[in-house]
Amino acid sequence: MKEIHSVAVVTNPMSGHGRGLEVGAAAVARFTTHGVRVREMCGDSAADTTRLVRAALTDPGHRPDAVVSAGGDGLTCVVLQALAGTGIPLGLVPGGTGNDLARQLDIPDDTDAAVDVVLAGKTRDVDLGTVETATAGDSGPFWFATVTGTGLDARVTLRANGLRWPNGPARYTVAALIELCNGLAVPYRIELSGSPDHPDGTAVIDTDAIMVAVGNTKTYGGGMLICPDAVLDDGLLDLTVVGAMSRLQMLRMLPALSSGKRIDHPAVSQYRAAGITLTAPGAPATADGEPAGMLPATFRARPGAQAILVP
Repeated sequence: MKEIHSVAVVTNPMSGHGRGLEVGAAAVARFTTHGVRVREMCGDSAADTTRLVRAALTDPGHRPDAVVSAGGDGLTCVVLQALAGTGIPLGLVPGGTGNDLARQLDIPDDTDAAVDVVLAGKTRDVDLGTVETATAGDSGPFWFATVTGTGLDARVTLRANGLRWPNGPARYTVAALIELCNGLAVPYRIELSGSPDHPDGTAVIDTDAIMVAVGNTKTYGGGMLICPDAVLDDGLLDLTVVGAMSRLQMLRMLPALSSGKRIDHPAVSQYRAAGITLTAPGAPATADGEPAGMLPATFRARPGAQAILVP
C-alpha cells in the first residue's frame, strides 16, 4: 500500500470534449477535502504537459506521492512520457471519451469513487509498451498503455483529430468513411521476437494488410475489442492483423468492432510477442490515440513498467 499525502493532478481541456476540466476540478476538490496536497497541471500542448510533469517529479522536496491523470487515454499517454520508469504510481480519474485503460483496471467512472481509489493507495504493476521509429529522432522510445494502431486505423485517428465537425464519436465515423475511399491494403513485413507461439520465439510474416494493431490492453477507442486476448501483465504484446478485404467487407466489420464484439473473419489473424517490428510503406502509427511517427517501427513489451493505483 502507498500512503498518499500529495498528488499532481494533470488535466487536458480537450479530454472528453470539455469533461476533463470538470472532472479535474472535482478531483482536486475531493483530494483537498481529504487533506491531500494538490499540485495542478494543464499544459498548452502534449509536449508542454510532459514537461510540467517531468518538472514536478524532479522538484526537490515536493515530489508527489502519485501523479493523477484526470482525462482520457490520450492524456495518460502524455503523462507516461514523463512518468514511466520513475517509480511514482499513476492514478486514473476517467474524464475522456474512451477511458479504456481505466475500464480494463476496473477504475470507476464516478469521479469521487475514482479519487477514493487513489487515496486507498493500492497499486498494481502493469506492463507498458514502447514504440521506436526512425522519424522520432533522438526523442527516445514512445510509451503507450493501451493500443498502437497502424495503417488505416492510425489514418482514421489522425483524420478525426483534424476534423472540426462533427463532434463526438460521429467524427470517427466520418473519418473512417473518408479514409475508406483511399487505398486499403498495403504490404506489411511483421517480425516477431520472444513469441511463445513459435518454436524458436521468432517469426517473419509478409502479408498485405489494411491495418495492424499492437495491443497491451484488449480495447481502444472506447471499448473496441481489437486485441481480445491481451493481458496487462504477461510481458507480451498482442498483435491483430486485418488482412486484405474489400471495402464492403470492411464496412460490414466496423460495426461489430465498434460495439466491442470479437472479430471473427478469415482475414483477421492474431499473434503474441515480446518484440515486434512492423514495416509498411506510408503507414502512420498512433499510440493511445497520440501520433507516434511512421513505420518502420519496433515495439517492445516493458514488463511491470508502471505502478497504477487500483481498487
